[in-house]
Amino acid sequence: MPTRQEMWDRLGGHVDVLVIGGGINGAGIARDAARRGLKVALVEMQDLASGTSSRSSKLVHGGLRYLEQGEFSLVFEAVSERRILMDIAPHLVNPLGFLFPVYKGGRRNLTTITAGMALYEGLSLFRSPQRYRKLKPSSVAEEEPTLRQEGLKGAPLYYDCSTDDARLTLESALQAADTGAVVATWTRATAFERDEAGRLVSVTVQDAFSGETKVVQASAVINATGPWTDRTIELSGVDDAADLLRPTKGVHVVVSRDRLPVNHAVVCFHPRDGRVLFAIPWGDCTYVGTTDTDFDGDPAHVHADRADVDYLLETLAHYFPECQVAHADVHCTWAGLRPLMRPTEKAGKEMDESAVSREHRIVVGEDGLITIAGGKLTTYRLMSKEVVDTAVKLLRLRGDVPRKLNEPRTEEEPLPGGVNWPADDDHGRVAEQVLDVGGGRIAADTAQLLANTYGMRSMEVARLCRQDATLAERIVPERPEIFAQVDYAVHEELAARVTDVLKNRTQLYYRHHDQALGAVDAVAARMQTLLGWTDEQREGSAKDYRREVEASRAWQHERAPEASEPEAD
Repeated sequence: MPTRQEMWDRLGGHVDVLVIGGGINGAGIARDAARRGLKVALVEMQDLASGTSSRSSKLVHGGLRYLEQGEFSLVFEAVSERRILMDIAPHLVNPLGFLFPVYKGGRRNLTTITAGMALYEGLSLFRSPQRYRKLKPSSVAEEEPTLRQEGLKGAPLYYDCSTDDARLTLESALQAADTGAVVATWTRATAFERDEAGRLVSVTVQDAFSGETKVVQASAVINATGPWTDRTIELSGVDDAADLLRPTKGVHVVVSRDRLPVNHAVVCFHPRDGRVLFAIPWGDCTYVGTTDTDFDGDPAHVHADRADVDYLLETLAHYFPECQVAHADVHCTWAGLRPLMRPTEKAGKEMDESAVSREHRIVVGEDGLITIAGGKLTTYRLMSKEVVDTAVKLLRLRGDVPRKLNEPRTEEEPLPGGVNWPADDDHGRVAEQVLDVGGGRIAADTAQLLANTYGMRSMEVARLCRQDATLAERIVPERPEIFAQVDYAVHEELAARVTDVLKNRTQLYYRHHDQALGAVDAVAARMQTLLGWTDEQREGSAKDYRREVEASRAWQHERAPEASEPEAD
């Protein structure tokens, strides 16, 4: 795989399709288009999945709660795609049990919920990872001992999937690159150029590190910039599709599993406003989310605030009272923006945030700019196909695709880590292979982490350790991540900054109790060796990562709201 710098060097000239945005939609679009035989370039102003696509609830699910909103087509579409993602990314998309506790006096009764489960199962054509079960209170206590038992009537247990959202994005982009696409990260689109007929014909892009600019000529330009959608449209100077979005902020908090031990994703409803939240097991951590509030600020500066954290902890106090999770237990937060489509009805602005549809929309501007916005992580592959179909129609109308295109078959071709994955989905067996390839230099917990993270590509990481024993050293003593992952991230995964490695390639930013701050200098030094950085570049990259950590902790420095007087009965 070319490095990030080599990708920048390759960028330029004419392409059939230029994709702006390296989130899950942009990566999926590039993958689909490249597999059809189109000449493709993708530009992303930061790292792949640096925005919304690494800040989701990390679930591949049908959206059980969308049944209540009557969005049956969305649910059917999502459960169908869930099955496909389990097939093409078996190392990244894994079954996860969801426990749905029902209490006396709750807005949702057990009979209704159970009926909803049956409908959900039917919409998936009975191909859920496992069949749902209806648990009695005594069984719920065995499954989730820390869950509040008072007033509990029972709980259906159903199955969806968890994923690593950043890696799902990364592997989609890597397959696009392997199929011939140029994937240029840390490359910002700065200007659009139109011909005399008003047709968009080229985009000026800028290297975030050197400041160098290039002009990329493109027959079709696709805007897949998520929360930046409207800002990207503004580059064209066309007003016909402006103001498409109503973004909402979603915040998650991460605590140690010791403080909040859950065995399943527990479905919770906030005790004040009834919004749905999840407490989700994540190895030796548990994360909780998400909030859903309107956001009108700069998408580049979205972080959790004190009110967000208080809101989530209030839910935990209600559902897990004996755990007594406190502010001091939160070692990390993340916040992302849902690029939801603005409702078209007149009352749209007054609509509750959670009621805004998760459906996607494809818009073709007067200048030919194709914009995709809205939608869900789970359905990214299908949305990508629809966008490329739109682009191909546009190209054919203009006579820009004289050759015959291939069938992309993105529903069949596994992502890179899924190639030759065991048919029985045995993660443990893959970890054993990693141990063998590593020549005894890799610990068992590291081998399992590599198998779960890289799939069959984990053998390539293991070989690095076999060649150089120092690469098997742990990045932080308490965690299984190793320095071979730093090398692999740079050479094979387009990593160009310390943040790229510690946040989206290893997830130490989220999972380590101190967000790997003690390892920043060591990682930066290794990257300096690999990338030929100056001392100033090394220090700057390390400093940028520390700023990221500070931003995720900014809520700690906000004053708690003063307690109000209790209302009279």
